[in-house]
Amino acid sequence: MKYLFVVQGEGRGHFTQALSLKSMLERNGHEVVAVMVGSSAKRTLPDFFTQKINSEVVRFQSPNFLPTPKGKQSPLLISILYNLLLVPVYLQSLYTIHKTIRATKPDVVINFYELLCGVTYGLFNPKPPMINVAHQYYFLTPDFKYTGENEKQFKLLNFYSRLTALNAYKMLALSFRIDKYSSFGNIIIVPPLLRREVLQKETSDGDYIHGYMLNSGFAKELAEWSSINPKQSLHFFWDKKKVDATVHLTPSLTMHKLSDTLFLKYMAGCKAYATTGGFESVCEAMYMQKPVLMVPTHIEQECNVMDALRSGAGVTDEEFDLDILLDCIPSYKRTNEFRYWTHTAESLFMYELTRFETEETSIFAPSI
Repeated sequence: MKYLFVVQGEGRGHFTQALSLKSMLERNGHEVVAVMVGSSAKRTLPDFFTQKINSEVVRFQSPNFLPTPKGKQSPLLISILYNLLLVPVYLQSLYTIHKTIRATKPDVVINFYELLCGVTYGLFNPKPPMINVAHQYYFLTPDFKYTGENEKQFKLLNFYSRLTALNAYKMLALSFRIDKYSSFGNIIIVPPLLRREVLQKETSDGDYIHGYMLNSGFAKELAEWSSINPKQSLHFFWDKKKVDATVHLTPSLTMHKLSDTLFLKYMAGCKAYATTGGFESVCEAMYMQKPVLMVPTHIEQECNVMDALRSGAGVTDEEFDLDILLDCIPSYKRTNEFRYWTHTAESLFMYELTRFETEETSIFAPSI
């Protein structure tokens, strides 16, 4: 079967999920005919993705969360207002998506949480079925209970998620754990999409803290913490533009330009991990059995953190207070439950991505 990927271009998670799923599909005899990425002027397309995807990449401009001038929190309302100004640009993007679907003629379109792909299906409903893949679809199920103070933003997030899945054939909701019910209507609970590089990585307990920040504004408070705690080695990654591959903010705090291979190397050897609350890297830390400090920057990450805490990932805070992370290390419990769940991913995804029910017939293309 032939697949077209449409990937939301904010953060690292959707890129690594696309790489993992592409590898799975090709191992099972299928083809990814093209990859589309929705990006913004505020983000760069990471080198590790362009170098490893090995497919034509079609870029288009797409709405994204907008960092504040401090580069830290991402207010949802400000992001919405900003993106409304770019509606004429996004209309051109809809045309690009629709045109690419018609030109590449895939059997299935896989949407990694890209809003404009959902809107394209809402407006034009192209012939190939669209299957959506993201952790955010789990928040639409009765199993997720939001317990925070931003109820209106949570409802907006779920509204946004539904827009990404207009006329979707099904939604594959990535989950930290297997739930009592495997599906809720056309929402199917599936394991995280971790790549073989993660699954095969040998781990050790080093003396440094590893980290990743989506927005670079947290670097200042990290540097302040490092200055007070100069003996603790820190290796953090960011996607800040126009910086060297390695920047030493303090003698013990090294900031690395986002590199997938180097990122996994530091993850495998760290004693703990700190991040801004993205789903994918928390899953990688859980698989490698590293305690995590999560500092959410917007409502989506706040929900990620709630779900991760329920699965025993680590701790959370409003700032990068690494004392909290260090304090949780002695009580962190290592289990294999998450690892076992992750190992079922390939068989479940191949089943869900090759089986389609119609009113007249059932088509099932078994994996090779």
